[in-house]
Amino acid sequence: MSIAETPATVETPNKPKPAVESPLRRFAAEFLESRVAAGALLMLGLIISLAALAPWITPQNPYDLAQVDVLDSRLPPGTKSSSGAYTHWLGTDGAGRDLVSAMIYGLRISLLVGAASGLIAMVIGTVVGMTAAYAGGRTETLIMRVVDLQLSFPAILLALMLIAVLGKGIDKIIIALVTVQWAYYARTVRGTALVEARKEYVEAARCLGLSSARILFKHIGPNCMAPLIVVATVQTAHAIALEATLSFLGVGLPQTEPSLGLLISNGFEYMLSHKYWISFFPGLVLLITIVIINLVGDQLRDVLNPRLKK
Repeated sequence: MSIAETPATVETPNKPKPAVESPLRRFAAEFLESRVAAGALLMLGLIISLAALAPWITPQNPYDLAQVDVLDSRLPPGTKSSSGAYTHWLGTDGAGRDLVSAMIYGLRISLLVGAASGLIAMVIGTVVGMTAAYAGGRTETLIMRVVDLQLSFPAILLALMLIAVLGKGIDKIIIALVTVQWAYYARTVRGTALVEARKEYVEAARCLGLSSARILFKHIGPNCMAPLIVVATVQTAHAIALEATLSFLGVGLPQTEPSLGLLISNGFEYMLSHKYWISFFPGLVLLITIVIINLVGDQLRDVLNPRLKK
């Protein structure tokens, strides 16, 4: 009895499948291609960390009267406190508050006001812009005329008018900044949503009988996020600068709720007496913060829309 010989099977080595890079990792890699943007993002993280950890890393709470000594008023940088407990590395202001502590606490308020007003304005502007683009007709015309009217007013003038009516306080200035900013988001989102609303997948969703709210927030909304993120970073920096301007003019935040603009205003009267550090260092921190946020926004714009790099 013969045994049938079967040909030996040749085993081919399994080729490793190429790893599929996630969109988030690809986005991070493209963002970090720029050393300037990577440095700006690192600095922004450091600034946010300093502001969040202010009660634990500052030598004093500059707005606790029990920790402030009037004898330390207007000390130059590098001077020890009257008690000798620590050194005022950047000096003190007119009330005897340590300037490093005051700036870090003020940075918390400035970032809080900028981020909160930007987030609320983004939500309102996004809903208004998508509604205008999706509804069309008279509804769109009416909404966009209101947006045009809003944008025709200078932002600082409108904010001053609202603060004069509402009064001082963090909640009041956030309301004023939201009123100033929402129209920028509405115009941006409306332009993007107009393109998306005329695409086939939106027409298919309409034919399937999906509700307008579901089409807006599940289909059109996610495709409007790219330009919205860029506008959000720019408007956050603008809100911080606008709040500092209002506080410098004395109509923004009260003395019990400090910000960088208020610290600059407190030291302005001492400029002619050569006490430059009281206004100079808070102004420098404000400038660096705004520039860093704008650098991050510029890189986000280039990554989300590569055609703008050229």
